[in-house]
Amino acid sequence: MPYAIVTGGTQGMGKAVAEKLLAEGFSVAICARSMDKLKAAEDEWNEKYPTASIVTVNADLSDKQQVFSFADTVLSNFPEIDLLINNAGMYLPGELADEPDGMLEKMIGINLYSAYHLTRKILPVMMAQKQGHIFNMCSIASLRAYPHGGAYSISKYALLGFTENLREEMRPFNIKVTAVCPGAVYTPSWENSNVEESRIMETKDIVNTIWNAYNLSPQANVDMVVMRPVKGDL
Repeated sequence: MPYAIVTGGTQGMGKAVAEKLLAEGFSVAICARSMDKLKAAEDEWNEKYPTASIVTVNADLSDKQQVFSFADTVLSNFPEIDLLINNAGMYLPGELADEPDGMLEKMIGINLYSAYHLTRKILPVMMAQKQGHIFNMCSIASLRAYPHGGAYSISKYALLGFTENLREEMRPFNIKVTAVCPGAVYTPSWENSNVEESRIMETKDIVNTIWNAYNLSPQANVDMVVMRPVKGDL
């Protein structure tokens, strides 16, 4: 049975990816800040996927020690790690000249440090296995500046840089690393935006792309995925 970690796995893209993996026979570990959402996901999945091992941990991944605690829990339950999806993140709009003090630290903490610290805890297992695949959920904000990007965009640029350095270092260990850079995807953050659901991408678009990239031959890797709504960015 393969084993996967999905951060931010109780809603949006994270939950959709976790459900796809469970349906494909994976055991899955997720974390989130909401205990209620974790419990709801765990109850739902235990009923739908009774043979899977499901690990849920209440954790704020902007806190380094909580990242380590989550990793330790996963590694004590899973004998190997085949897939790591660093999906946890947060978007707050801002302008560099006047966004609140501490915004950059907050965005870097959840959008970069969470992936950095968790990956470093998991890497020794993958390196010993000589296999594995890491997906970092970047953004089109990792690729270009745009209005109201502010500290968020900086953090996503940094996540892409981390991803590219990680890929180079992991080549000798046959560990694949992919940056996923989506534009607007219909998740709960868009529900009250007054943007038509048909205008932007569906979570299944991202899920299917990740799944297809994961299932390439051992000698092939997708370095970066860039996806946008067919009518362009918002």
